[in-house]
Amino acid sequence: MAESAKSDSSADRVGYITRVQSFSACHRLHSALLSDEENKEVFGKCNNPHGHGHNYKVEVMVRGKIDRVTGMVMNLTDLKRHIEDVIMTPLDHKNLDKDVPYFATVVSTTENLAVYIWDNMVKVLPPDALYEIKIYETDKNIVTYRGE
Repeated sequence: MAESAKSDSSADRVGYITRVQSFSACHRLHSALLSDEENKEVFGKCNNPHGHGHNYKVEVMVRGKIDRVTGMVMNLTDLKRHIEDVIMTPLDHKNLDKDVPYFATVVSTTENLAVYIWDNMVKVLPPDALYEIKIYETDKNIVTYRGE
C-alpha cells in the first residue's frame, strides 16, 4: 500500500529549480572599521584603492510543490524577470561600492553580496520559495547562502 502511495502522481511533490545568471561588477574590499594598514593586511590585493572586477555567476534556487495543473514549481519566465530586476539591473556593470547603496556601509564581499541578493529576492518571490543563492566569484571561490 505504501509503495502505491509513493508512485501516485497526485501526491504532493516538492521540486527545486535553479536559474543561472552571469554579471560583471567591480568592488574594493575595504572596511571602515579597520585602519588602512589592517585593510591591506586582511584583504591584500583586493584592497586596491582603484578596485578590481569579477565576472560573477549566480545561481538562484527556488523550491515548492509541483503544481498538478502546470507541472511547474514556478514559471521560469517569472523567475527570469525577478532575477533581471533584483540582480542584473542594480548590479551588472556596476561598481558595487559606489553604485549600490547597500554597500556604502557593508563590505562588498561575496558573502555580503549573497545576503544582498537573498534579501531582495525574498521580497519578489512567493513566500518560502527561495531556497539558495550560490555565487561563483571565481571558478575556485564560491559562496552559498540560504537565509540563515
